[in-house]
Amino acid sequence: MTAHTPIKALDIAAIRSEFPILKREINGKPLVYLDNAASAQKPEAVIEAVADVYRHSYANVHRGLHTLANEATEAFEGARGKIASFLGADRAEQIVLTRGATEAINLVANSFGQTLSEGDEIIISQMEHHANIVPWQLAAERSGAVVKWCPVTETGELDYDALAGLMSAKTKLVAMVHMSNVLGTANDAARIVQLAHDNGAAVLLDGSQSAVHMLVDVAELGCDFFVFTGHKLYGPSGAGALYASGDWLDRLPPWQGGGEMIADVYEDRSTWADVPHKFEAGTPAIADVIGLGAAIDWVGRFDRIAVMEHERALLDRATRGVAAMDGVKLIGTAQDKGAILSFAMEGAHAHDLAQLLDKYGVAVRAGHHCAQPLMRRFGVDSTVRASFAIYNTTDEVDAFLEALKKAKSFLI
Repeated sequence: MTAHTPIKALDIAAIRSEFPILKREINGKPLVYLDNAASAQKPEAVIEAVADVYRHSYANVHRGLHTLANEATEAFEGARGKIASFLGADRAEQIVLTRGATEAINLVANSFGQTLSEGDEIIISQMEHHANIVPWQLAAERSGAVVKWCPVTETGELDYDALAGLMSAKTKLVAMVHMSNVLGTANDAARIVQLAHDNGAAVLLDGSQSAVHMLVDVAELGCDFFVFTGHKLYGPSGAGALYASGDWLDRLPPWQGGGEMIADVYEDRSTWADVPHKFEAGTPAIADVIGLGAAIDWVGRFDRIAVMEHERALLDRATRGVAAMDGVKLIGTAQDKGAILSFAMEGAHAHDLAQLLDKYGVAVRAGHHCAQPLMRRFGVDSTVRASFAIYNTTDEVDAFLEALKKAKSFLI
């Protein structure tokens, strides 16, 4: 990555000018895009990086000796290095390139899962995304292991005393979200890791949101596995990564078989490539991975603390406005949280609210957010979620609140 000094003073107007889609109008209104927890928009730098691969240097990676193959491989592996640096990994070989966080979690569930036996225990929490629930349920079905659930408090925080009580000699893995996609809660990863490691268990952190909204240093966190996805980090869809500490990748068996992940194939057996390629079967999402590298370069232009403060100011402004409305229940009021605001409104279904907000050009998410156990925990079937990014403004927060007032008056 080119050396640079991150920009501390954010020029939000200039940042917005780098996102072509933000010039759009929806239903005759300026687009107010507040669905960033689902997927963020892309700056020109990322769009052009992907287009440039296809225009000038596309070829399959690692397998050719011609110029295009060498150029593509160099850019692809360069992106791996950028991801390693972004996460604070010691070596690029600790990064497995995947098609997103979901595939990364499934990789661990199917690989680490092969080491599980009947009666072993996996601990997850009530605030997990389905992507960090279903793979473990499937792994438990295959192995006879047991999935145990850590509860969430009324404010939307992890119940750490309950987590400690769930630990036992049978605990093999703790798989937890680093930042909730519904509540915005930033979990105390160091505390989770300490509890797990004290009991001989490994830890997987789902960093799909935290990689965007927090400073992440996997070496400092001490987790065994960390996953994140590119499309929430202003990068393309179809590209993400798994970080594994120490010699985990050497110790674990591969999950998928095919080209790239082999050393030699015989009629009666196969041997595996060196890590991380042992876990990268088939042709990867070449241009998208390179685009993710470009997104990391783009994010690296800005001081992360300044970005966090900007997003927190937007969240606080929106939270005050929504909380002041009658009949609104905030879901997730933890003190330490990212720029995600979820709420339910008495007498109004979340889907109806979202559709009315869209009439005013405001894009929010409505539904269970792939977190049905969490919805049941709070006694709702869905919420409205407004989530903020670097390019959002206080004027957009005000437009959202004004549109919400109009939608509320229409429905109630």
